[in-house]
Amino acid sequence: MKSIRIPIPAVDFHPPIYHCLRASKPFHLDGRLDKPFWEDAPFTDAFVDIEGEHMPSPRFLTRAKMLWDDENLYIGAQLDGDEIWGHVSKRDDVIFQDNDFEIFIDPDSDTQQYYEFEMNVLNTVWDLFLPTAYRDGGSAINGYDIQGLRTAVSVDGKPNEPFAANRSWSVELVIPFAAITEALPEKRAPREGEYYRINFSRVQWKTDIKDGQYVKRTDPTTGLTLPEDNWVWSPTGVINIHYPELWAFVFFTLGSQETKAYSIPEDEYRKWELRKLYYAQHIYYDQKGHYSNHLEELAKILEEYAPGDSNRMVKPLPYLIEITSHTFEISCPASDENKDIVIYSNGKVEVK
Repeated sequence: MKSIRIPIPAVDFHPPIYHCLRASKPFHLDGRLDKPFWEDAPFTDAFVDIEGEHMPSPRFLTRAKMLWDDENLYIGAQLDGDEIWGHVSKRDDVIFQDNDFEIFIDPDSDTQQYYEFEMNVLNTVWDLFLPTAYRDGGSAINGYDIQGLRTAVSVDGKPNEPFAANRSWSVELVIPFAAITEALPEKRAPREGEYYRINFSRVQWKTDIKDGQYVKRTDPTTGLTLPEDNWVWSPTGVINIHYPELWAFVFFTLGSQETKAYSIPEDEYRKWELRKLYYAQHIYYDQKGHYSNHLEELAKILEEYAPGDSNRMVKPLPYLIEITSHTFEISCPASDENKDIVIYSNGKVEVK
């Protein structure tokens, strides 16, 4: 089957849900998670392969924690494993050439205007802002900096020393809400019960030890470096983390004694139905050179290209499909009967 420009994910819509508690204890930044500040914060589930749980399990355990207060989002991550190394030392260089930890934040779940952050064991960081996802023709703003960002790394072992007693490394980050709410209408920190879409990723290269150093493993046939492993909190079903519609839901809660159990809102499920049609429209355009305004034609595309049974079907909703020679809009009613959910050809989705 011909490769397609925007692949349909090999997973259905089952993002993790995390209840982010209010920080209640003093914070000291040192990269360690074994301290009172983090005691009440639950770990996320263990990271899995980016393509989904049907792929082999990661060979090292990775988990993260989050807390928040009026000013900041606090993130900690524990990265187990004895292959601890890093070389990139200049800010905003391509960190994922090393093993790294990555964060992706979409504060309003519109799959645009989101933030990316990467760091390695040397505490070198790379922060970016993406107005539009790469798949939709976007390019990152590399000069963007998270103002007020603070980071730290703690290592149980010795970086770049393969024969040391290496066990794990952990990271802590303090991200001011003021630095990641610039694109929001009210430009404010979240309130209790609101949610961000967030994902975490760990890049881990396969290595050999040569002359006392870690060396990326190569394919003996071609001599080329083997692809990196991508382990994530919320799998996207394709080797591309930039599918924000499949990132986790992080609900901001008041604290362990007052925490409410939140679930994914109905409108997010309806966004997913529109997203299936978005995938189909782009495949149809690549085949025909124009978009379709017939639901039956788009449903047929999904039946042909979607890798899972649940993705082959579009739930019956009163869809409205509008096209021009180069764009499309697809809408359906929101759970609030006075509003509609709309997805555009550039990937943006909104309730209006």
